[in-house]
Amino acid sequence: MATIRQERVAELLKRELSILFQRESSTWFGGLFITVTQVRIGPDLGLAKVYLSFMAVKDKEAALKTVEAEGWRVRKALGGKVGKQLRRVPELNFYLDDSLDFVDEVQRALNT
Repeated sequence: MATIRQERVAELLKRELSILFQRESSTWFGGLFITVTQVRIGPDLGLAKVYLSFMAVKDKEAALKTVEAEGWRVRKALGGKVGKQLRRVPELNFYLDDSLDFVDEVQRALNT
């Protein structure tokens, strides 16, 4: 169970990463439409699991690889935004959030 501090830091990271992906997607990620759906942070605030959703992309795994390749740049820019609020910027691990795809499959199954 996450502590209040973990939840606050996770929410801060989610908000700042969302803004960062929105502003820099055209230059860093080739115009991908990226949504940060969830951020989970470890108890020592050193590792953050960032769950991403991609819209209008056929190969989501390749899009995730693109984001992972630019992960150092994302962490550096994030450090510029939250550096005054956090002692150290957590390491970012990116994961594909497939919950929307699961919802679509359930909807299709219910409609048939």
